[in-house]
Amino acid sequence: MTDVEKIGRYARRASESLTEASADIKNACLLRLADLLEAEMEKILAANSFDVRDGKRALTEAMADRLMLNEERIKGIAADVRSVAGLGDPVGEIFESRVHANGMRIEKRRVPIGVAAVIYESRPNVTIDAASLMIKSGNAVILRGGKETIRTNQALVELVHEALLAVGLDRNCVQFIDLPDRSLLLDLLRQPTFIDIVIPRGGRGLHQFCRENSQIPVITGGIGVCHLFVDESADFVKAASVIRNAKVQRPTVCNALETLLVHRSIAAQFLPMICNLLSMDGVAFRVDDSCAEILALNGINTAAYQLAQIGDFDMEWLDLTLSVRVVDTLDDAISHIRLHSTGHSDGILTESFENADQFVRAVNSACVYVNASTRFTDGSQLGLGAEIAISTQPLHARGPMALRELTTYKWVIQGDYQIRP
Repeated sequence: MTDVEKIGRYARRASESLTEASADIKNACLLRLADLLEAEMEKILAANSFDVRDGKRALTEAMADRLMLNEERIKGIAADVRSVAGLGDPVGEIFESRVHANGMRIEKRRVPIGVAAVIYESRPNVTIDAASLMIKSGNAVILRGGKETIRTNQALVELVHEALLAVGLDRNCVQFIDLPDRSLLLDLLRQPTFIDIVIPRGGRGLHQFCRENSQIPVITGGIGVCHLFVDESADFVKAASVIRNAKVQRPTVCNALETLLVHRSIAAQFLPMICNLLSMDGVAFRVDDSCAEILALNGINTAAYQLAQIGDFDMEWLDLTLSVRVVDTLDDAISHIRLHSTGHSDGILTESFENADQFVRAVNSACVYVNASTRFTDGSQLGLGAEIAISTQPLHARGPMALRELTTYKWVIQGDYQIRP
C-alpha cells in the first residue's frame, strides 16, 4: 500500500466518524480553530515570510499576492471560519418530501459527499477555507498545496489538527500532503476507492492535468475571464464606479474584471472618461480598432493603451491590464461573452429592465450580474461563510461551492410494511 493509499484509507475512516458528529461538535471545532488562528498569528506569519521570500523569484505577481498573508488577511480568514460555524448545518436537512399513493413517505436528505481531495497553488487561505467547510459539511479532506506555500500550510494544518483533537474528532478528517513530488499527485488522482471528488484550484495547467489524469470526478472552475457590458442606457458615473471596483480593488483574483464591452452609441463619451479614471490607478488597456480610434480622437495618451492582439480577449490578466471592445448591440455583447468567457462571472450595467432580462437569460455563466461588481463572486460576500472553489461547470454545483454544494443526498423511504404489487 502506498503512502497516498494510506492517507486515503485514513480519510475514509475519518469521514465515516465525522458523518455522525453533531452540529454542536463541528461548530465548537471551527470556533476553536478561529481562536487559534488569531492566537498563533505570529507563528503563521513567520512561516509565511519564509515562503514569500523563497517564492519571489519563481512566482508571478498574482501568485505572490495570493501567497502573502498579513494580520488583516488572517483576521479575515478567522472571521470566515466563524461565519461558517454560524451557518446552519446542511447534513440531515430534508429538502424534498412527499407521500406516495400507497402511504410511503419519500424524502431526500442531505448527506456528506465523503472524501474530497483539494489541490491548489499558492493560496494558504484555501487550507483553512477547505478545512472549515469540509468539517462543517461532514466531509474528510486531503489537501495538496503547492511547494511554494509548504511552510505556511504546515503551520495552518497543525492548528486545524489541534482544533479537531480539542473536541474529540479524528485528526485525519483533515490531512495534508506536504511533499511536492508530482508522482504523489498522480497517485492521489487514482484513488477512487477512497476519494469521491477532486477540486483543483489553480491555473489552466493544473485543471487540465487533473481532468486528463483523474479516475475521480473533478470539479473545475476558478479561471475567470470576467466581462462587464455597458449598454446605451447605463448611468455613466455609477457604471464607472462598478468597473473600477471590479478591475482595481484586487486585480490578481479570479473574479476581477478582465474585459469591458461598451455599446457603440455611448463609446465616444464613455470610453475617454473610463480610461482616464482607470489610468490614474495604473490600468493599461488592450483595445480594439474602434476603441483606439475614439481614444486617439480624444487625446488619450497612447502610452496607456495598445491594440489587442490575437488571444488578448481570452486572457485572464490577473493584473492591471484591461481588454476593451466596442460592440454595436446587446446581441453582439452576448455573442462576445459566449465566445470568450470562461463562464465564471459576467455582468451588464444598464438602466433597461428589458436589456437586463435578456442578458440574464442569454448569458449562461455561473454568476450573472446586473449593475454590480464581479468581485462579489465569493462565498463570504454572498453570505455563504466561505467557499471551497468557484465551479464553472454545470454538474453538480455552479458558482461558489459552500456548505450545501459539498453535500449530496440520499432517498429515505419510510413505510408501514408495504410490498410492491
